[in-house]
Amino acid sequence: MNLRNPLALAHNHGSAGDGVTHWWAQRFSAILLVGLTIWFVWALLALAGASHAEAVAWLGRPFHAAMAVLFTITSIYHAKLGLQVIIEDYVHQRVAEVVLQLLVKILALLGAVLAVMAILKVAFGA
Repeated sequence: MNLRNPLALAHNHGSAGDGVTHWWAQRFSAILLVGLTIWFVWALLALAGASHAEAVAWLGRPFHAAMAVLFTITSIYHAKLGLQVIIEDYVHQRVAEVVLQLLVKILALLGAVLAVMAILKVAFGA
């Protein structure tokens, strides 16, 4: 027989406190991606049929390069957040969960760095 109050049993066993932050980050990145995806689709339509030189000149404009970088970083960040939730919900072995979370973070960082470097290389003509 346990004489402890149920609240005392639950104290310090609940949320780690960062769930709301993660939820807001997902929602904010999703809202940001709506506008960025509209820009991206417009960019694809504007560049349809363009030559390589025209596309490079188009991406060389500061606004378009900045939008491409923002779209890339936001997309990868949003994907990382989504994969994190999927792993937390469906992987029940702690070691596998930690390894997968680490792998997702490393691949997201690597993908973001490579993509941004590629965009900047095209934009600056290096």
